[in-house]
Amino acid sequence: MRHVFTLMALMLVVSASVEAQTSVTLTTTVSETVTLSVPPAFTEKNVEVVSSGPNTVHLTLSGNEVGAPIIRVPLLVRSNSSFKISASFESTTAELSQLFVSDSHATGRLVSPQVLNALNVRQETDPDVSRPWLVLSGPRVSLSGTLNSPNNALQVTLVIALKPQPARDWMAQLTLVATPE
Repeated sequence: MRHVFTLMALMLVVSASVEAQTSVTLTTTVSETVTLSVPPAFTEKNVEVVSSGPNTVHLTLSGNEVGAPIIRVPLLVRSNSSFKISASFESTTAELSQLFVSDSHATGRLVSPQVLNALNVRQETDPDVSRPWLVLSGPRVSLSGTLNSPNNALQVTLVIALKPQPARDWMAQLTLVATPE
């Protein structure tokens, strides 16, 4: 109890001395940050995560199946501002037939409740090569935490449907880039 009274007396002295001084203004800025990653435990037969930087994920998709493979890749999005994710696809041995988001959910209590209802997914076509690409955008995701906190990310499942050229092995590159909006 003696420590409580000592602490209260100290706070009174500090607050009185602060009031006696002239005012001080502190101005700070926070950099807009968006991170994109694949969960560490992710494994898929036809997918290799080549690199996963702070805002970019490069995937190599490959296989030798006769049918058209459908690949699901979970992505974790963390942001302290609104965000946009663009996906680009390149291959000479497979055609991208579909690219879409099938599911999205919060990983914990530090995800903004507005983000799930405010996601915007657009399928567009690259005018230079008539190749479809995906744009996913939304408001701020993370309310608090760090870039590695387990409970402040939005997890979206990206579905990739391919049409490999017949009777040959196929390989493709998918690059996802996240930027603040």
